[in-house]
Amino acid sequence: MNQESLNYYQPSIDYILEVQEADGSIPWEKEGKLDPWDHIEAAMGLSIGGKREEAEKAYFWLTKVQESDGSWFAEYKNSLPGTKRKETNFIAYFSTGALHHYLIYKDKNFLKTIFPVVKKSIDFVLSMQTDHGDICWASEEGKSDLDDSLITGSSSIYKSLECAEYLYALLSEEHGHLKEAKELLKNSIINKPERYDRTWESKSRYSMDWYYPILCGLLDKDVAIKRVEKKWDEFIVEGMGCKCVSEEPWVTIAESCELVMALMRIGLEDKAKSLFDCLHQWKDEDDGLYWTGYVYTDKKYWPVEKPTWTAGAVLLAADSLYKFTEGSELFLVDLT
Repeated sequence: MNQESLNYYQPSIDYILEVQEADGSIPWEKEGKLDPWDHIEAAMGLSIGGKREEAEKAYFWLTKVQESDGSWFAEYKNSLPGTKRKETNFIAYFSTGALHHYLIYKDKNFLKTIFPVVKKSIDFVLSMQTDHGDICWASEEGKSDLDDSLITGSSSIYKSLECAEYLYALLSEEHGHLKEAKELLKNSIINKPERYDRTWESKSRYSMDWYYPILCGLLDKDVAIKRVEKKWDEFIVEGMGCKCVSEEPWVTIAESCELVMALMRIGLEDKAKSLFDCLHQWKDEDDGLYWTGYVYTDKKYWPVEKPTWTAGAVLLAADSLYKFTEGSELFLVDLT
């Protein structure tokens, strides 16, 4: 079966549907936990797979469990919170998923229905922005805002703010404050590195800190290409994929798929296709599903799981390469 056909990825689509609960929530695995970001990633996979009703059910689940302040908790099981922590990049991602679904199905009524949820979630995220432009990574009941910021999370928030700005404009809503907040955040990420990883060890050893500013459109093409070249050998295992952490002999499928999209964004299509092609060896031949990752020194899959968010990431990468849907350009272009 040709990987350039959506049919090649049908097992991933079917798996997300199989795991999705009756209320619309999408755990990592059957009857397991979920977080809002990965739930949305899986819902985006459903949108790509033509499962419009089921994808919308996933978004409507989020509307039902949204807190009065516009947030979601960082973990749920059986639709009940598993933590008191609220992570800003998880909360902002609702806008990214909403726009992705709109680009595919062009249903303005869907947007109008969920727009109050978009607005409340973005208002919560912006309430966590500091005077330096960075956005605190989380808050937790009974504690002051967890005052530090993450490059990967903040880059994801930047893209979500761009998506929100697009949605606001589409619905003729005033959005000047979004543009201002987005530019302050961008300036912080690029010019104020001291605002990130202030209270813990630097996360630069994680590949996501390397490619997320590229994936989310923070860097000019020439700067981004140089960034790719600088750390390519540090994170890429040729013929296997992208490592999650530079010093660990572990390639991970979701990170590799996100890097595929980042490479496509800056015109490195050959690199993107070569990287994506090598990921299909990590698909279980019995069920057609992708493992989380592979420890090549031990020749073992680890962890022994095939999460829905990995399936979603594979579908997003495939769409960016082979243009199955009208949402394929979401991460490849500047929207505003």
